[in-house]
Amino acid sequence: MKHPLGVILAGGRATRMGGGDKGLLPLGNKPILTHVIERFEPQVAALALNANGDPARFSSFGLPVLPDSIVDFPGPLAGVLAGLDWAAEQGADCIVTAASDTPFFPCDLVPRLLLSAEGQDHPLVLAATPRGLEKTKSMSRSGLIRHPTFGLWPTALRDDLRAALQDGISKVVIWTEKHGGREALFPTEAGDPFFNVNTPEDLIRAEELLA
Repeated sequence: MKHPLGVILAGGRATRMGGGDKGLLPLGNKPILTHVIERFEPQVAALALNANGDPARFSSFGLPVLPDSIVDFPGPLAGVLAGLDWAAEQGADCIVTAASDTPFFPCDLVPRLLLSAEGQDHPLVLAATPRGLEKTKSMSRSGLIRHPTFGLWPTALRDDLRAALQDGISKVVIWTEKHGGREALFPTEAGDPFFNVNTPEDLIRAEELLA
């Protein structure tokens, strides 16, 4: 398998933050998105940003901006599809996705996902943490909490994903389970590695964690 490409998912509408782009909010002395890029870039062969609307607002980051090809914000899978189409044009076998509002995700995200994918015909793995940290997130049958915006996705299944989205499927785990998706377990002894900024209170907490 070739080294994966990275795609930062920034297609959400940030309603709990009053709209706008959560990744552009300041954290410390730089935008949240910069923290995400600095963690992600060393782990992948190239990096792009999935976002809708005017791409010029991200011009200072120097990344390709990939809009959803499926309209009406059908969820993170639309961003995954945009990333897979971009990666296929680059000749890549797979992508890894990360969310633009999660500034402290693991620095070993990609190697852990790749390790969990060993033996799969089509590498398809979601990041997961032990039960008990965030019961609102997607829980698997094994009792793990899945983090659907952090995953390893194969370009070979992009047309299948496109058809699923056009059929109205928007829930990530419905599609991944159909294709034998796995989970990569990440430790939580130091806290939730996939803590994300959803509310103003979360941003205050992120400042505390950064300090």
